[in-house]
Amino acid sequence: MNIRIEKGNARGTVAAPPSKSYAHRLLICAALAQGVSTIRGIAPSEDILATIDCIEALGGKVTMEGTTCKVEGVAGMKSEGGDLPVYDCRESGSTLRFFIPIALALTGGGVFKGTGRLMERGIGVYAEIFRSRGIEIEQGPESVTIRGWLEPGIYRVRGDVSSQFISGLLFALPLLFGSSLIEIIPPVESRPYINITADVFRLFGVEVKESTDDRFMIQGNQMFMPANTRVEGDWSNAAFLEAISRLAAPQGLEITGLKEDSLQGDKCCVEFFDRLDAHADGMIDISECPDLGPILFAYAAAVGGGHFTGIRRLKLKESDRAEAMAEVLSKFGIRSIIYENEMDILPGELKEPAVPVSGHNDHRIVMAAAVLMLLTGGCIEGAQAVRKSYPDFFETLNSMGIRTYTEEDA
Repeated sequence: MNIRIEKGNARGTVAAPPSKSYAHRLLICAALAQGVSTIRGIAPSEDILATIDCIEALGGKVTMEGTTCKVEGVAGMKSEGGDLPVYDCRESGSTLRFFIPIALALTGGGVFKGTGRLMERGIGVYAEIFRSRGIEIEQGPESVTIRGWLEPGIYRVRGDVSSQFISGLLFALPLLFGSSLIEIIPPVESRPYINITADVFRLFGVEVKESTDDRFMIQGNQMFMPANTRVEGDWSNAAFLEAISRLAAPQGLEITGLKEDSLQGDKCCVEFFDRLDAHADGMIDISECPDLGPILFAYAAAVGGGHFTGIRRLKLKESDRAEAMAEVLSKFGIRSIIYENEMDILPGELKEPAVPVSGHNDHRIVMAAAVLMLLTGGCIEGAQAVRKSYPDFFETLNSMGIRTYTEEDA
């Protein structure tokens, strides 16, 4: 789907979308609980729908009315015998990495399906951990089959990869009959996401103890208890709204639904935008908040350039986000230089792209390009990728007074 965006100013009040990071974790804890949980403020993005599908494959039951989910959990009970369940993760890396240890704890593994780059992005960290424990892993182009049972013990996990592998283990280990230890091998990146997992656990009555830095003690035989809660606003996607407020809203935008004291690491977007506005010297390190990469690169292009480090893990996202953004920015007349773990956005004058800009099948690339088009106008190819995390993004732009339309409607 091609969407054309007209140059214009935004205005008004806009609600931040609900946090995908919290929604995944709340839904999964509810699925592991004994009883029925109610979770309000769920946005039916493709990633969240993938998690709901996997909850039902696990044996849970999810009923969604509007933005409220009622989840009937499986009470952490094993289900043995029969064919392995099929877990359709769509293109959600979080769903895949969260559910693999859960499936090994409760269903003896499973067949995990994925689309887009999901299988290419891989589960190498789990392969390193599980194969030495007798767990079988068969990797295919569109699925991975994992057979075996997770056992309590000591798990050493690299900290310089996605924190989703660590959170996946944290979901599963409390369900086992014995206690376990997770040791994270430094350097530890994306630590705030591990903190979010522990925060959600407390809501469901499960305890994870950090004995020393990056060593987590998990007592076995714990029971997740049902909860009644609401998803907080998402700083990751609100970063796009904050960028619009600064770049294309002369009167500013009021963004509601965000917690100033949130554990979400991506709330640092405000600090980073301030630094880019001030043309502060030094690198901006995004190793703790890689999802902010595309919008920070776009913002830097709009305000005179910027210097970034900690970009290595951007290769492991829905696209190679550094390379994708360099290509997108070139269409706007802005040059970039990519190094092994750094990226420079060079000063330049934004111009309207002469041809449609590819969204690279990546929701955050699409939204970053859209923000720049408020300043220039332009067309995005593959704009439907926003359904992954922010399905009503373009409707939100329209509500701010920005005109967007598909080329068929032109």
